[in-house]
Amino acid sequence: MVSKMKLKDQHFLVVIFHGQGHINPGRSFANRLAKATGAKVTFSTAVSNHRLMFPSLTNPDEEITDGPITYIPYSDGYDHGIKWFIDDPIEYHEKFNRVGCATFSSILDNLAARGRPITCIIYSMQMHWVKELALERGIPTAFHWVQSARMLGLFYHYLGGYCDLINSHIDDPSYVVNLPHLPQTMIKDLPRFFMQSIDETFKAIFEILLLTIESSLKPGKDGSKPMILINTFEALELDALKCIEEAEILPIGPDIPMLIPDRNNIDISRGHDLFKVDEKAYMDWLDTKSENSVVYVSFGSIATMSKKQIEEIQCGLKESGRPYLLVLRKNNRDAGVELEEGENSMVLEWCNQVQVLSHPSIGCFLTHCGWNSTLESLTCGVPIIAVPQWADQDTNARMVVDCLAGVRGEVNKEGILESEMLKSCLEVVMGNGDRGLEIRKCCKMWKEKAKEAISDGGSSHCNFNYFLERIVSLFGPN
Repeated sequence: MVSKMKLKDQHFLVVIFHGQGHINPGRSFANRLAKATGAKVTFSTAVSNHRLMFPSLTNPDEEITDGPITYIPYSDGYDHGIKWFIDDPIEYHEKFNRVGCATFSSILDNLAARGRPITCIIYSMQMHWVKELALERGIPTAFHWVQSARMLGLFYHYLGGYCDLINSHIDDPSYVVNLPHLPQTMIKDLPRFFMQSIDETFKAIFEILLLTIESSLKPGKDGSKPMILINTFEALELDALKCIEEAEILPIGPDIPMLIPDRNNIDISRGHDLFKVDEKAYMDWLDTKSENSVVYVSFGSIATMSKKQIEEIQCGLKESGRPYLLVLRKNNRDAGVELEEGENSMVLEWCNQVQVLSHPSIGCFLTHCGWNSTLESLTCGVPIIAVPQWADQDTNARMVVDCLAGVRGEVNKEGILESEMLKSCLEVVMGNGDRGLEIRKCCKMWKEKAKEAISDGGSSHCNFNYFLERIVSLFGPN
């Protein structure tokens, strides 16, 4: 391990794309950097995100130091926030690339002028121009991939010559695609971007994502191999991690709080989420429930549930007879559904998900299968019912089934998980049948392997230290 004296000379800048799913692992990584190195760490996300994370700021772009991290926002041209699936995605990405690049460049200039030059940039998805700026300035970078290694491998192979094969069978959901170092994958289990690339709403996101991956594979200014940090761990995705040879692939996850020893811990309770945590005493409510009895339901920060879907889920949960904790965001409450609450049910607008999943009463997670939610569930040893909505979630759902951590809730032709299907899935993962017992056994195994990976001497811990050594030994302070 490189000495802390050398690490303290560094100034890491973690720059994150818009959205809760990017901010969570990004902030976790930033705090991990600060704790491990004692170096200066700056975190930068869009002004609209910054404003939601720190709602009491006088100015929305005000710099703030909170604990070991300094937060400085960049503008993406949408300082009042982007409305996904409403605002024009082509216009957004054009403005984001232009305005984001310019304002981020100004941040680098201003920090250097104040005697705090950046010595390493860690950047997330959709931000290919960060790599270009860093190469121009001779600043080392690492690409922070916040999805699974399997997803990265799929995109890499798509770029590497398999796009024609995939596109020629895009209308055959059961067609099996064989790609190097990846398990056999049916078309229906590929990222929905592949199928929806002709839709303008998704095409712009897809193309920028591919461009970011291409950019991330460019060598450093001195010809050194680029680094890609992945929020996963070797035991979970050993083969998928072998897909790319042009870069050093470093699984450093799970980059989430592993244990919640004290629910009043300030770093956990304040969180700086983009959504306000519900003030209901949900952890106290969970304390009243028996071990492995509660169904936790959340579809994440972007996906919305239709009126019919909410009704079917509530019906299935109620008829299952199991207590449940349902998260339904404030911006998903205009469907006109009466939300039922009682001794065995609670409905929240938002919560600290890792804290909930860590509670011994949780027996199942009904989820959209975003990567953060999937990894958090695996890390906490909670069986999954996967109901993917878009993006990478079909691929994540397939991984859940492949690693025996849960089941996929099959939807009807309208994309609705019906109550009877939900009850059937609950009986599988929470019942006493052989399959449920095997799933719960495997979930405990993944929980232990995740802890082992980030413990001292574990694979993710060693990869994280290697990343730090490379930053110091190959580049050092400017």
